[in-house]
Amino acid sequence: MDEETRYEAVSSRDARFDGEFFFAVETTGIYCRPSCPAVTPKRKNVRFYPTAAAAQTHGFRACRRCRPDAVPGSAEWNVRADVVGRAMRMIGDGVVDREGVPGLAHRLGYSSRQVQRQLNAELGAGPVALARAQRAHTARILLQTTALPVTEIAFAAGFGSLRQFNDTVRQIYARTPSALRAEAGTGLGIAVRQAGTTGIPLRLAHRGPYAAGDVFDLLAAGTVARVEEITGEPGRRTYRRTLRLPYGTAVTSVDERSAGNWLDARIHLTDLRDLTTAVQRLRRLLDLDADPYAVDELLSDDPALAPDVAARPGVRSPGSADAEEFAVRALVGDAAAGELVETYGKALDVPCGALTHVFPEPAVLADAAGDPDLRALATALADGTVRLDAGADRDEAEQALCRLPGIGPTTAALIRMRGLGDPDVDPYGTPGASGWRPWRSYGVRRARRAAQPQISAASQAPVTSRHAKSSTSTE
Repeated sequence: MDEETRYEAVSSRDARFDGEFFFAVETTGIYCRPSCPAVTPKRKNVRFYPTAAAAQTHGFRACRRCRPDAVPGSAEWNVRADVVGRAMRMIGDGVVDREGVPGLAHRLGYSSRQVQRQLNAELGAGPVALARAQRAHTARILLQTTALPVTEIAFAAGFGSLRQFNDTVRQIYARTPSALRAEAGTGLGIAVRQAGTTGIPLRLAHRGPYAAGDVFDLLAAGTVARVEEITGEPGRRTYRRTLRLPYGTAVTSVDERSAGNWLDARIHLTDLRDLTTAVQRLRRLLDLDADPYAVDELLSDDPALAPDVAARPGVRSPGSADAEEFAVRALVGDAAAGELVETYGKALDVPCGALTHVFPEPAVLADAAGDPDLRALATALADGTVRLDAGADRDEAEQALCRLPGIGPTTAALIRMRGLGDPDVDPYGTPGASGWRPWRSYGVRRARRAAQPQISAASQAPVTSRHAKSSTSTE
């Protein structure tokens, strides 16, 4: 988009572009999302930025009305396979907070200087500034949804010092942390903040229509006991699962029903430093950063898919909350995966209803699993021969998977599609799929759904073999 087209989007308050770019107003010192309800500023006073971090770097503070820090992420970062796209996925997963810029650069296979230069050139901000913007958003969530002391929030959000935390909050939000907390701008209020045992309530924003029923059907058909569950009736279901995170574990829940462009969620963490990572992994699982307008526009050009696009806008291509877990499940099937959880999974310190374990780590399966194919996969994941982290090179990962025993091209492509969240994969050789680029994963999802009868999770036959595993667990 050129700047005049961006200004037209701002003038029409077009929410389709929220998160795709940001605009700042020189006369007010504020930056906003394109759909901001405030009076449209004069064109001569407007500046455009590709990221919130870039606007912040140029001295602009976040708008109080439209909360630009809470928009969905750009779909571009899931599409792109270059160093910038991979870097953005890893920054979202918290790599810079945990390992610093050298750790990010090492994972990308570049020097710190090269990474800094490329991100600055394309995004207007380097990795530190991008991570800082993310930390500020996490801090705002904790300030407004928990009763934690400010000092604990500062370090939980990833700040190195209380001074750095205070300075960042003042710069980005033009308020002190205490004033930001008092504002409770999420509308959740004091009652929620006092209910510390109920977890952290969140609104997971998405762009455009979201076919939640389709996503929840897929999740319901492939749940693994003790790690996942779905409760409630269609249309009002809640998906719950455990997560293994860098600093601890989490129990998360997401509601199917939504009253706006978000899904209501709640996260219970054993270590608050994992909040950003947990949120990003839920977003990847639910494909919340997709651009349904672009996807549906392209797929509606196919006569075979056009009726389904018209009937069900916003169909997503769900990813996974843990790519290594998904790889194991794709190999052995969901029923066998449940047995692995029972035998090798780590028990939660405090069970949460039917959720009692986190999925076993690859290193544990490498040492203990009896299946030689599973041991080979687990060993490759544990020693880094196969990398499935947020910034993994998708081509290299798929090739490495295909070299392992028991994993053929279809399974490797499924892991690439869902485990690595690649929006442009056709594992099945679907006729006509070449015309769906760069959104083949979405076209495949629609085509397979239309070709297969609806099967409820309750009536699904149990899986006893990897070769007979449920197609819904990996489609």
